[in-house]
Amino acid sequence: MLAGLGSSIGGMLRLLMSSCTRGPGSGVATWRPSVGLLSPGHPRIRQASDAPHHQSPGSESLVQLVGVCSMMRLPLQSSPEGLDAAFIGVPLDTGTSNRPGARFGPHRIREESVMLGAVNPSTGALPFQSLRVADLGNVNVNLYNLQDSCRVIREVYQNVLEAGCIPLTLGGDHTITYPILQAVAKKHGPVGLVHVGAHTNTTDKTLGEKVNHRTAFRRCVEEGLLDCKQVVQIGIRGSSKTVDPYRYSRSQGFRVVLAEDCWMKSLVPLMAEIRQQMGGKPLYVSFGIDALDPAYAPGTGAPEVAGLTPSQALEIIRGCQGLNVVGCDLVEVSPPYDLTGNTALLAANLLFEMLCALPKVTTV
Repeated sequence: MLAGLGSSIGGMLRLLMSSCTRGPGSGVATWRPSVGLLSPGHPRIRQASDAPHHQSPGSESLVQLVGVCSMMRLPLQSSPEGLDAAFIGVPLDTGTSNRPGARFGPHRIREESVMLGAVNPSTGALPFQSLRVADLGNVNVNLYNLQDSCRVIREVYQNVLEAGCIPLTLGGDHTITYPILQAVAKKHGPVGLVHVGAHTNTTDKTLGEKVNHRTAFRRCVEEGLLDCKQVVQIGIRGSSKTVDPYRYSRSQGFRVVLAEDCWMKSLVPLMAEIRQQMGGKPLYVSFGIDALDPAYAPGTGAPEVAGLTPSQALEIIRGCQGLNVVGCDLVEVSPPYDLTGNTALLAANLLFEMLCALPKVTTV
């Protein structure tokens, strides 16, 4: 029996190693720094096809727990060519300042996405009848070098955007938005931003370091990646070491909407104002799950009490429909702090809503 168990384990290890690329000399298997869970040509990867649209196979032909784990059970592709939009995982949490674990976010979000359908009955959106969508797997970040990880992320997203594909990102901590916006700005120039989160992420340094999840948008401002008059931060809250912790954001022209200004009300009127403000300019949407009250989303790295509700989150994302959205991310999901999976389930649904809000998505 033990011999059989050893044989089975050995077989699984050989299977895992077969999807790796051998490094020179030592024979140690190392991952190449490229997007894609599997190598091109792998039998489970689907290349860009001639089919009009990609979509989940649906429970009528495949039960939810069968098949490769991908976002909404979409096809896995190694290339963005031929796609209108793609889900991409960035399993990085070495920029977090409190509770780690966001590196496990992409996998858990994908697991919780298997029950999602292809149609949004609430908005009438038909994303898979409008766009070609796939899952491009995870970016191979360097967990031992944050600066190098940012370089890899930036290069991957430049390739995705050059292919005309809109990225929808599964994070990862909020550090990842910085290199993503570097790539976005290279293609579109300075962009508008709807940032939903508990913190402004405009600190200059943390423990002497200028790149982490608390400094992401400060670096973006300094590098000219944002059209600062087109930036809105929603859900901001929490204690502070200064009397006016939002001074930097406001001094740059950001509109800061505090969580307490959202309590017990619909955000539909707010989003109507934001749509008018943004017009047709390129817009990036960055959603930190910590924007939500920890009663709804406890699995996050830096929770703050008295946050937004899930219905308000839906109002924000649905309020972006009709805008020129050029990319989105959902970050700061830390599965180890929510064994129920509810935080990741909420994140999966919000990512689906982001897909439904993209340009060219038709509605019934």
